[in-house]
Amino acid sequence: MNFPPVIAIDGPTASGKGTVASLVAEKLGFHYLDSGALYRLVALGSQKASIDPQNGSELGILAKNLVISFKNGQILLNSEDVTEAIRTESVGLCASIIAAHPEVRQALVGVQRSFRQSPGLVADGRDMASVLFPDAALKVFLTATAEARAERRYKQLIAKGISAKLVDLLHDLQVRDARDSSRGAAPLIVAADAKVLETSELSIDQAVKTVLDWYQSKAA
Repeated sequence: MNFPPVIAIDGPTASGKGTVASLVAEKLGFHYLDSGALYRLVALGSQKASIDPQNGSELGILAKNLVISFKNGQILLNSEDVTEAIRTESVGLCASIIAAHPEVRQALVGVQRSFRQSPGLVADGRDMASVLFPDAALKVFLTATAEARAERRYKQLIAKGISAKLVDLLHDLQVRDARDSSRGAAPLIVAADAKVLETSELSIDQAVKTVLDWYQSKAA
């Protein structure tokens, strides 16, 4: 059976992978999977249900039973629009903690793979190439220095009118990088056959063009 092609884009927090992946999907007319949003949805659901972020078994049950939908740019959790709510720093930090639980990751495998539909999929996350789509047509590891990523996140928050301190954001990123890379379940790694794209000095347009060029050369 021929499955629709996948472009898997992994990378650390605030590396720009979400923006790049969504634009690549738009250019190719492919579906787009923001896997990080799924973990943020579980994090938000756990906060609403007052579940301890260290309780893997309860979080796994929660993840299996959440009603999630993506419609017209909106993200719905149990029919509630949580598009903005899941992007807060507190939810992001909680998501990084709960993503370390094998029960949560296993519960979301089927949901993520269901996004693989014709004509193709661009998926971004931390284990898209290594675990979810090991047969991806193109695997990209998008990265940037912690300082560059912290500055990007700082500008995003300030633009939204959210107060932030650059030094705190840098510390949080470094903690999350260490946690994501060292966890036992599907750690953040560069897949053996992935192309590494360092974006510290690149614009979004340059990064998107590079990924598209790589994919077209693979497809050819």
